[in-house]
Amino acid sequence: MERVCVYIDGANFLYGLRSIKERYTNFKFDFERYVADITKNRSLIQVYYYDASLKSSKDPELFKEQQAFFSRLSKIEKFKVIICRRQKATRSDGSESFKIKEDDIRLALDMLRDAYENKYDSALLISGDGDFVPAVEYVKLKGKNVENYYFEGRVSLGLLNKCKVGYLIDKKIVNRFFFREEQQTLTIGDTDSAKKLFDTSYKSDADSEGALKI
Repeated sequence: MERVCVYIDGANFLYGLRSIKERYTNFKFDFERYVADITKNRSLIQVYYYDASLKSSKDPELFKEQQAFFSRLSKIEKFKVIICRRQKATRSDGSESFKIKEDDIRLALDMLRDAYENKYDSALLISGDGDFVPAVEYVKLKGKNVENYYFEGRVSLGLLNKCKVGYLIDKKIVNRFFFREEQQTLTIGDTDSAKKLFDTSYKSDADSEGALKI
């Protein structure tokens, strides 16, 4: 049976959701069911999710919501949450922004290490970031396949061309995997402060990854 590992670029996925609908958030996305769907009839070895913590001082309630989300993922069998750094920067107008650091390199190194340790036959890369092209090239040298899962308009054509196959994550797919039960906790967009925090925490990543990369 084919063995697979899944690598999820959290920030890239979040902005993919928001490209479909502004108020969509990964906090309410059922990653467990989604991964089960894309790996069915194959042997799932490991799932990695890469992200960085928001700043509790900016919005304690939103921070608490995110931590609950990380905790939920980490309790799923075979899921591993990798928390990266969030670095503050000052824009030219004096305003602050926060950029996730080390997520790309950690994902690439994990995918390479697992390939060299023969942990999988196929890597499922959930990201449209063209920075992963070199990692895909090296993985293929070890005789491994890479599948790319991406959102429309948010993918590197170079990355797609390097992968064995690409799968579009569209609105229909997204809507299938949201939790349907009532949730009382905050999500991105529920308050003005939450929306502002989201914009300052992820905006710089969106600027670098949001456009179609060729």
